[in-house]
Amino acid sequence: MNTPRYIDSHCHIHDERIPDGPDGAVAAAVEMGVDILVTVGCDRATSLAAIDVANRHKNVFATVGLHPHDAINGTASIVDLLGTPGIVAVGEAGLDYYYEHSPRKQQRQVFAEHIALAHEHDLTLVVHTRDAWDETFEILDAEGVPERTIFHCFTGGPDAATRGLERGIHLSFSGIVTFNSARDVQEAAFLCPSNRLLVETDSPYLAPVPHRGKQNRPAWVPHVGQFLADLRDESVEEFAAATVAATHAAFGQQLTDGGD
Repeated sequence: MNTPRYIDSHCHIHDERIPDGPDGAVAAAVEMGVDILVTVGCDRATSLAAIDVANRHKNVFATVGLHPHDAINGTASIVDLLGTPGIVAVGEAGLDYYYEHSPRKQQRQVFAEHIALAHEHDLTLVVHTRDAWDETFEILDAEGVPERTIFHCFTGGPDAATRGLERGIHLSFSGIVTFNSARDVQEAAFLCPSNRLLVETDSPYLAPVPHRGKQNRPAWVPHVGQFLADLRDESVEEFAAATVAATHAAFGQQLTDGGD
C-alpha cells in the first residue's frame, strides 16, 4: 500500500517550540507523507520567520498576517512584507472574542483591512475565528469574501460550516476534530464536500489523538487524515489525494514540492 500524501495547510514551524526545529520538522513531515507545508505568520516577527523558513525549503510556503491577538499592532506593521516573493496568503487574521488580547473594535478594523489586502494582492485569506461567527460573516460580507478564503482550524458546527461553504470558503480541520468532545466539528467535517476540505496541524498547538497534550508537529497530519477518512467512510488514499487537490485550489497556485 502506498503512503498517503498530504499538505499541512497551516502550521507554525518557525515557532521555537516545534520539536526538532524547523529543518527537522520539515524532514520528519516528508518522511511521514506530508510533502508540502504552509507556515503561517501572526505578526511581523513571525511573518519574517515564516518567510525565512520558506526561503530555505522549496516545499515550504509562507503567509503574512496579524493574528487577532496582535491586531493592536495594526496592518501597517506587516503590509510591506506582502510584496515578498513566495507569499501565498494574507493571514492568519480574524476575530478572537474568547481571549480578546486586542480590543474588539481594533480586531474588526484590522480584519477588514486584511480582507482588502487579500483582494489587492490577489492572495488567499486565512481566517482565524473564535466565539465570533456572526461578526466574522458580517465583515466578510461587507468587505467581499475573497475568491480564495480558508477558515483555518475550523471549530464551528454544521451551521457555521454551511454558512462558510455557501460563501465559497474552504474549511481546514486540525487535530481538534479527533477529540471526543468535538462532536460539532466532526459533524461539520462529515458534511463538508471533498473539494473544500483541508487538513492541518496548527503545530506546535493542538496535537491530535493519540498524541494529545504533546507539542504538535507537521508529521502528525496523517493522524488527522486517517480520522477524517474513517469518519467519512472513505479510503485514506482517496481522502488524502482530495485534500491535496483542495489545498492547491484554496491557495490558487501550484504549491510545488521541489525538495530541499
